[in-house]
Amino acid sequence: MTGAPLILEVRDLVKHVPVGGGLLRRGTGQVRTVDRVNLELRRGETLGLVGESGCGKSSLARLLTAVDRPSSGEIRLMGERLDALRGSRLRAARRHIRLVFQDPFASLDPRMTVEAIVREPYLIHRDAAPRGEHRRLVRELLELVGLNPDHAGRYPHQFSGGQRQRIAIARALALRPEILVCDEPVSALDVSVQAQIVNLFTSLQRELGIAYVFIAHDLSVVEHIADRVAVMYLGRIVEEGTAEEVYDRPRHPYTDALLSAVPDPVPDPSRTSARVVLHGDVPSPLDPPAGCRFHTRCPHAAPECATREPPLRAPDTPAVAHAAACHFPLHTAP
Repeated sequence: MTGAPLILEVRDLVKHVPVGGGLLRRGTGQVRTVDRVNLELRRGETLGLVGESGCGKSSLARLLTAVDRPSSGEIRLMGERLDALRGSRLRAARRHIRLVFQDPFASLDPRMTVEAIVREPYLIHRDAAPRGEHRRLVRELLELVGLNPDHAGRYPHQFSGGQRQRIAIARALALRPEILVCDEPVSALDVSVQAQIVNLFTSLQRELGIAYVFIAHDLSVVEHIADRVAVMYLGRIVEEGTAEEVYDRPRHPYTDALLSAVPDPVPDPSRTSARVVLHGDVPSPLDPPAGCRFHTRCPHAAPECATREPPLRAPDTPAVAHAAACHFPLHTAP
C-alpha cells in the first residue's frame, strides 16, 4: 500500500468533552477522549485501531466521519480540511467517508423497510443518483453484501444479527465512499458470523478498492483484516506499524500485554510464561497520570516514565521499523 495515494490525514487531533458536576454541583472538568492523535490512510488500505473499552476509539471514529467536531487539530480527507467545512460542502465531503456502527439493530430504524433504509442516502444526497434508479441500485447493493434483493420489503427485526449488519454495510456503500470507518462492526455478533462479516469486508475491498479504519478491541479479528495497526490507550496512539510488525514484535508494553491475552486455539505449553498480567485499574481519563499514561500499570516502568511523556517515534535502528510511545521499548534489536 506504500505507493497508493494518501486519502486521509489526521494531525494533532484533540477532542475535549466537558463533564458536568451533576444537578447539585457546578464543578466541571474535561476529558480528552482523543489526545494529539496522528494517523494516515491510503486508498485500498485497512488501518486497524485497537485498545480497551473507553480508550477513545469510538470518539475518534465520530471525529473522522464529522459526526463530532474536534477541539483542535486537522482532518484532511482527500486533501481537503474536513474539520473546517460547513453546510453543503461538509455534506458533500461526507459522501467519501461513511460510518458502520457496532450494533446493527440500534442503527437501523425498525419502522423502515430494508429498501427504505438503504435508499435513504440517495434522498439526502439527491445528486448521487436519479430517483428512477433508486430501486435498482438498492437491489444491487443488497446483492453485493450477500443478501437476497427480493427481501428488500422486509423490516430489520425479520433478519438475523449478521444480516442486519450486512444491511448497514449496504447503506454505507450506497454513495460509493472512499473510506468506511467501522466502529466495532462485529463485536455484537456470534463468532461464526464475525468471520463471515470480516470475509465480506475483505471481498468488498478487493472489488471496490475501498479503505477501512477498522476499530475493534479483539486483536484476533484485526489481525485477519488489517494492513497496519494503531494501538490506543487513554486517548493517545502508543504504537503504530504494519500488522506483521506489531503482532510479531510489539514494542510498547501495553501492546505486549494485549497480545498476550489473546486466546490461543492451540495452546503452546512453551509459551505459557509469556503471559503479561497488568495490575491496577485503568486511570481516570479525567485525571490521567503525568508522564507516560501507562506507567501506573507497566511492568517495566522506571522513574523517568512518571515525569516525562514519551513521543510516538520510530527507533533509530533499521532493525525495527515501527513507532512506539515508550522510553524503554521492547524488541529494539533483532
